[in-house]
Amino acid sequence: MQDTLKSVALATGLIARFALWVAGIGLVLMTVFIAAQVFWRYVLNDSIVWTEPASVMIMGWFIFFGAAVGIREGYHLSFDVLLYMVPHGVKMTFYTISDLTVAGFGAGMIWFGSQLAAKTAGNQLPSLGISGAFDFLPLVGGGVLIVLFSLERVARRAAGLPTARFGDDPIED
Repeated sequence: MQDTLKSVALATGLIARFALWVAGIGLVLMTVFIAAQVFWRYVLNDSIVWTEPASVMIMGWFIFFGAAVGIREGYHLSFDVLLYMVPHGVKMTFYTISDLTVAGFGAGMIWFGSQLAAKTAGNQLPSLGISGAFDFLPLVGGGVLIVLFSLERVARRAAGLPTARFGDDPIED
């Protein structure tokens, strides 16, 4: 089982790396679009109508993809004070409960994001000329990655493999 999970970890690592590249490129693109908008507005006394909605849409992608990778790497927010006082086995149980809760949140992102995308699919974003569903696709995509990465963490912990979370390793305290 550990060999299988190590192969899965390699695959999810590649997915995480791709998501980080998408997030980084999105951040750069958003910055370029906003800079172009400022230049056109204040220097050329004109305006590019699509830069703001495109930047907001791109921002959704890099926020949700970056958050998902942060979850995989163990950087999501947590309240760890109690963990310093409990035995190792209880600590691992708490970590698993946390990861399952995060996976549930990701599933909610998928479910409700899909509903929002379906309800707005018939609308057209005027300045971009695309379906309104594109505004909610980052929510769904980020949710898929959050569920995938959270479940990977639970499976690795169950198999006795370390995860990236601070102090979350198979070594007894």
